[in-house]
Formats: sequence, structure tokens, C-alpha cells
Amino acid sequence: MASSPSGSNSNFDSGLEIKTRSVEQTLIPLVSQITTLINHKDKPKKSERTLAAIHRVGQAVSVAVGRFVAVGEAIAVENQELKDEMGQACFEARRAGDAIAQLTDVGSAVPFQSDGRVTVFSDRTGMVKAARLLLSSVTKVLVLADRIVIKQIITSRNKVLVTLDHLERVSTFQEFVQIFSQFGNEMVEFAHLTGDRQNDLKDEKKKARMAAARAVLEKCTMMLLTASKTCLRHPDCESARINKDGVFHRMRCALEQVIEIVTEARSFGDSKILPASIYNGIKDFKSSVESLRENLYSMLPQNLSSQLEALVERTEDFTDSAYTSHEQRQAILALCQLVRQDTQQLVHAWVEAQSAHAKEAPEDMELSILKTCQSTNDLRRELHKVAVCRTSDLLKVHGEQLPLRALKASGAEGKLEAVTEYSRTLTEQKEQLVEACRLLCHVSGTEPLEITCIHAEETFHVIGPQIISAAQTLALHPSSKIAKENLEVFCEAWESQLCDMALLLREINDVFEGKRGGSESMCKHTANLKTPKAVKLDAEEQTSIAKLGLELRLLSSDVDAEVEKWEEQEQDVVRQSQSLASMAYSMYLFTRLTVLHQIMHTTLKYCCASYWPLLIFFKNWLKLDSLA
Repeated sequence: MASSPSGSNSNFDSGLEIKTRSVEQTLIPLVSQITTLINHKDKPKKSERTLAAIHRVGQAVSVAVGRFVAVGEAIAVENQELKDEMGQACFEARRAGDAIAQLTDVGSAVPFQSDGRVTVFSDRTGMVKAARLLLSSVTKVLVLADRIVIKQIITSRNKVLVTLDHLERVSTFQEFVQIFSQFGNEMVEFAHLTGDRQNDLKDEKKKARMAAARAVLEKCTMMLLTASKTCLRHPDCESARINKDGVFHRMRCALEQVIEIVTEARSFGDSKILPASIYNGIKDFKSSVESLRENLYSMLPQNLSSQLEALVERTEDFTDSAYTSHEQRQAILALCQLVRQDTQQLVHAWVEAQSAHAKEAPEDMELSILKTCQSTNDLRRELHKVAVCRTSDLLKVHGEQLPLRALKASGAEGKLEAVTEYSRTLTEQKEQLVEACRLLCHVSGTEPLEITCIHAEETFHVIGPQIISAAQTLALHPSSKIAKENLEVFCEAWESQLCDMALLLREINDVFEGKRGGSESMCKHTANLKTPKAVKLDAEEQTSIAKLGLELRLLSSDVDAEVEKWEEQEQDVVRQSQSLASMAYSMYLFTRLTVLHQIMHTTLKYCCASYWPLLIFFKNWLKLDSLA
């Protein structure tokens, strides 16, 4: 193990890195038990009660290992590619368990007549050896079993990709409905597997990246539905095709990112993922300055100066911005100059101390260290204030969603020129938000928060043009309800990301003020899961309800398609049924609980009294016989 499960005992290093909490939590009790056994071996004389306790612990370890190995061997039978490795690990674990049982056997104790106690002939070396073998082999079994989980995720991803390819090539609405139903089932399975994996990861950066990828898949599933429908209804519309292609591309990228995380395909590429932030630059610079207290000869003076210049260069994202006020720009430049001056004084005192062959920092150098750290902190505080104020102002200004409203209205009226005009306004808003995310990334304070800022930046960058293409499609086909629904879905995604950005802003402020570490809440935030937890459902119930939600949405979409085809006198009943289906889906988004069944039964009852073919359609989609 790269780090001992107990956090302290390095004697039991197995050489395997533990990357998940489940494996770590499985090993902790085992480490505790064998540590107890080894520590008791330090005292050769023990009472009968103590000896019996040692014997019980040893036997318990042996029995537990036996059960554990049985499970490992069963896994090996079901997964032939791991049979040899798993078999060897199980053999070593069983051998180590037997050795511990033998070393703690009460029969090895000999009475010691003078004080009524028994003497255990200690074999501490043998116990340590057996313990190390046991931990190493058990860890290996767990890591091999974890590879099965990774394989399941990869297999699930591959199934989703194949169905995604089929969805992209469909030419009829009937074919799309059939394949999308399969796609929904596969996405639910993939969401469960990746959600469990996300919660199990120890690395907070990987958890944040996984959460971001899952958030993309969650939101893009609905976009894929409406964008594909729009393309099917308007196959010759170029803007509809561009809109759909963008969704498919983003989903494939998110699927690939999940696999990169679980397989660690880019384990050495983290520097490419996270850009150099000012927060990390300041942290590293201050660390270098403060290290001079311990060792005056740990680095060269010119290296410290170069480190500072690299830090100052990163502040250009603030000072070069067209949206940074003149006063803010001057304040940042002044603080950068102050840090330079303090650093120059520090370097001067440092060189003098080295010339005098001083063993520790003299008083004037210590004062320079304090001043440099203080001016660096002032710079960080100013940059944080600029980024936070900039983002807060943007959220206030764009909270009313005026460009989105204008695009919806212009598109519905078929005013293509007006759509073009308001598209420029939305594009400017997008650029402002993208820059705000970049500034927040610089001052976020933790790597998980940096990842979330990058995710927000990418989301605004992608969804902005997709809203515009959806609005163009509606302007070309203003009577199309499907095109209108598609634009609504993309606008909702934009509004949702603005809400996420407001939450992100609060979390960055909390980290800056020392109220939280910034990692535990990140995965919940990034995944954008708003499900209340009033009722706890098992995995099967969650899967059923998730599938139900997708089916309801697809159902209401199909009803929308039918509305455009029916004669005017028959539309009223369908529209009312459509409204009920939409209400059911809204309830699904709010609760995702069994109250949906009541709404569906109400909908069915109404449809039965009004128009019986709709009853057949509902029943086929919702499979009421199995869900009731």
C-alpha cells in the first residue's frame, strides 16, 4: 500500500496503492487485529485470560480469512482473466491466516509454576512475516476484485457508445423511440456504476472530475432527446443538425473522461488538466520563502526571483481583462510591485547572510520574510476580491435571463434577424461568464474547486452556441413545438449552470475564509443532483424510477409530435393528456419518488375516458403491470 490503512504502521507495506475507500475500510479492522497480536508478543508472560483472548483473535482472523478467500475464489471462477492472479493471492492469504492461527494456538503455551502465569514462546519475527503476507495478499485480492468493478464500468460505457451510434444514425421517429428506450436503460446502469465509483474514490481531484463528467451526461441525456427529435422533424435544417452533433460530441467526451478516471489512462497528465493557478503559485512561492528559515542554502536567489515573475505573469489574466476596472487594475499592479520590492530586499539580506556563512536567518532577513509573505497575502486577497466581485456582478446582471427570453420570443415569431442580434448579446454574456470562471479558478483555493471552475467554463462555452443554433432552428420553423421544446431544454441548462456558479462562488468564499476544506461538498455540487433524501430507496427502486422518468419524458415528447399531426377538433383531448404527462415528469424531477405512480394512474384514468388509443400507448411505455 502506498499508505498504510491505519495511517501509521509502515511495516505492512504491500506495495499496492489503495485508491478506493471501500478497500481501505476493509483493511483497517484487519490491521488493528494483527497489530494487537504483534504487540502482545512483546510480553512473554501472560495470564490464562489474556492468552485465551489472543487465541480467540488469532482464530477469528483465520476464520475471516477463510471466508474472504472463498469469495475471492468464486470471483476467480467467474472471471477467467483474473483466475491465476486471484488464485495465487487467495492461496497466500489462506496460508498467512493458517500461520497466524498456529502462532496464537494456546497449545503452544507452557505453564510457569512460580507465579501461576503461562509463558508464550514468542515468535515475533514469524508473526510479523505472517501479518505482512496476510495484508499483502488480502490487499491484492481486493485490488483484483476492484478491477472487476472497473471492467463493469468499461463494459457499460461500451454498451452506451454502441447505442449512441445507433441513435445518431436513426432516420424515423419510431426507430428513435425504440433505441432511446434502450439507451435510457443503459444510461441508468452506467449512472449507478459511476456514482458508486465516484463515492468510493479517495482522490478528491478524481472525484471532482468524475462528478463533472457525470453532470454532463445527466444534462446531455435530455438535450440529446430533444435535439434528435428536432433533427428528425426537420431533417434538412442545418442549424438543427449542428445542434444535435454538439450534444453527441459532448456526451462522447464525457464518457471518455469517465474511463480515463477509472483506468487512470492519464495518471501522469494531471498538469495538462489543471492550468497553473495564481493560488497555487502564491502557495508555492510562500513555501519557498518560508523554507529559508530552515535552510539558507536550499535554493539559489535567482530561482526565487524567477518563481515570483512566473506568479506575477499569471495575474495578467486579471489586468489584461477588458472587464477589470481601472481602479482594480491599478491596485493589482501596485501590489505586484510591492511583492517585487519586498522580495528584492529579502534576496539582498539572504545573500549577505550566505556571505557571512550564517547557519540560520538573521533578524533583518526574518523581517524581510515576514514582509514578503504579508505582501503576497495582500495580493491574493485583492485578486480574490476582484474575481468574486466580478462574478457576483455578472450573476446579478444576467439573473433576469433577458437574452434567453428575447431569443425564445424572436424564434417563436420567426424573426431570424432578431435571433441573430440577440445571439450576439448571448455570445458576449457567454464570454464574460467564461472569463469569470477562469478568474475564479485562479483563486479557488483547492484543486477540486479548480476542476469545478473548469467544468463551469466549458459548460458555458459549449451551451452558448447550442442555444443559438436551437433558436435559429425555431426561427426557421416557428410553428414547430419540437423545436420550441428543444430551445427550452438548452435554456434550462444555461440557467441551471448559473445556479451552480452561484453555489460555486459561495464555496470558494467559504474556503477563502477558512470555513471549509472545499472538497467534501464539491462532488455533490458538481454533479448537480437536487434529489431530496426524505425517502430512502434501494437500488432496484431507484433504477425503476429513473427509467420511469426517462420514459415519461419520451412519452410526452411523442405526444408533442402527434399534436402537430392531428386535426384541430381532436387536439384538445391530446393536449390535456400532454399537460398531465408534462406534470408527471415535473414531479419526477422534483421528487423522483413513488408519487409518480399516482399521477400516472390519474393520467390513464382520464385518457381512458377520453381517448382509448392513448391508454394503450401509456401502458406500453410505463409497463404498469410490472410497476404497480
